[in-house]
Amino acid sequence: MSWFILILLFLITSLKNKKPSAEMAVSVVIPAFNESKTVANVVKAALSLDYVTEVIVVDDGSQDNTGELAKNAGAKVFSHMRNLGKGSAIKTGFKVSKGDIIVFIDADLEKISPKQVEKIIQPILEGKADITKTKFKRKAGRVTELTAKPLLNFFFPEIKFDQPLSGQFAGKRTSLSKIRFEEDYGVDVGIVLDADAQGLKIKEVDIGSIHHDMSTLTELNVVANEVVRTIVDRALEYGRVTMMDSLGRYIRMSILGISLASLGVFSLFFIRQVPPALGIIIGLIGVVIAAYYIVKLIKRSLNILWRKDGRTQSLKSFTYMHFPILVSSLILLAMLSTLLGAVSVDEGKISIEPASRNLIIWRNTTDNRTFDVRGPYTVDSALENEDTIIRSPKEALDTLGLKNDDKLFINGQGYVLKQPRPGEENILRIPREARLHLNVEIRETIPDGNIRKVFDNLYVQKALTLQGNVSENLTLEEGVIIKTNTQSARTIDIYMNGEKITSTRGILRNGTYNIFINEVRVRTITWNEDNPQLTYYAYWGSHELRVEILNTVNSDMEFATSSQGRFLNFYFNKN
Repeated sequence: MSWFILILLFLITSLKNKKPSAEMAVSVVIPAFNESKTVANVVKAALSLDYVTEVIVVDDGSQDNTGELAKNAGAKVFSHMRNLGKGSAIKTGFKVSKGDIIVFIDADLEKISPKQVEKIIQPILEGKADITKTKFKRKAGRVTELTAKPLLNFFFPEIKFDQPLSGQFAGKRTSLSKIRFEEDYGVDVGIVLDADAQGLKIKEVDIGSIHHDMSTLTELNVVANEVVRTIVDRALEYGRVTMMDSLGRYIRMSILGISLASLGVFSLFFIRQVPPALGIIIGLIGVVIAAYYIVKLIKRSLNILWRKDGRTQSLKSFTYMHFPILVSSLILLAMLSTLLGAVSVDEGKISIEPASRNLIIWRNTTDNRTFDVRGPYTVDSALENEDTIIRSPKEALDTLGLKNDDKLFINGQGYVLKQPRPGEENILRIPREARLHLNVEIRETIPDGNIRKVFDNLYVQKALTLQGNVSENLTLEEGVIIKTNTQSARTIDIYMNGEKITSTRGILRNGTYNIFINEVRVRTITWNEDNPQLTYYAYWGSHELRVEILNTVNSDMEFATSSQGRFLNFYFNKN
């Protein structure tokens, strides 16, 4: 029985120095910079624990023999060519370590014992913590009491550790991988704050008394600056700081206005589900908000930048404060410059045509509209039994200056223009023979700005809108040639029995033009720009038709000469 008790006690004692599972390998990382006096003792204390599988010393650019002494003590040594900071050494150690648990210990500890190292690790091995940090008996740290704790109490009041800056801590690899290691002395408090934000279990472990050299005031100043920076950065990152001052409000509202303006422009061109008018309204609201607050921001900023005593605030900090609004403005300017790069102007009509949707803006319209969203148009095959019909979206016909039931001639074949089927508002259905001649293919996308190029120089018989009651017994067509750009043209007024019935415009070349009535040629006009005759007559029964050529204008349609087609074609209906 006594042998059994002895064996049991031996096993219990042995297990204290064994890892509880082969799956929990432990690595110890020791960042070191010129610590030749103490690094070997720290390495030996860590190696004395049987479940520690490796001890890694990261020599952070030491100028003494720290690395050599650590290697002789049994550690794996990884060296930085120059001093990069404690946090950088910890990151290197974490990267090269292989353990499931990683322990970080300072290299300047004079009398750390294996038992103290074990206290850091044990809560993690027992599943009581994801991360452990230490506290120990010593005089209160000046940076901790005067800098870290006041800031933590203000920004992170839920964190109540006695020594938030202790350099000894440990954690599961899976937990530490969620943490951003600072590269300097802010690494310790950064780990505490990130772990708290990630909802990890943190346990502060009392490891008793430890001893290391006291830092000079200059060294403490560096530590304090890096700790303050880390706490403030994390406070900003985790929403613990809210810009409550008026300048911050102006910046936020300016960004809101610019964002709304950008959203309005974007929805106008690229989001088909948003009506164009709504996109314009959103954009205008954004412009008004942005303009109002940017003016207020400029006034306040000038007061801050140029102080009353004549000194100028740091441009670096001033630029950093205003950087978000600068970036937002640049995004809006980039968007607008891209759109302006797709602008074409044609006879007072401004066409803005990015790849997704084309915005058309014009003036002097007959239907009181000044803008429209058109295209692009996707080419498809004609419907069955529609070999002489082209189905075109209304927007494409508007750009071409045509209407439904106008007749377009391609390679001698006439094609009647019809509206698209429901649900095909941007589909351009063209019969095969016409596609071959136009050199377009099925599924080809045609921007609105290119639609006239596709139909360039084609002859069209186009119906004119008549005034008064003459439309009840008269139909009038003009023959025109589609052109891609505006040129010098003439306005033509047409009269019947002394009353004006319609007006049109088009390019007149020197040559002859035929007038038809009920498919019969009744008059040929000879036009000479140098010696123009401005009035021409034609007769049909008791009707007198008069054509008057007036002032010079611009047009993208050319009247068809005798060799190209029919200039004017009157149809009197039989009663």
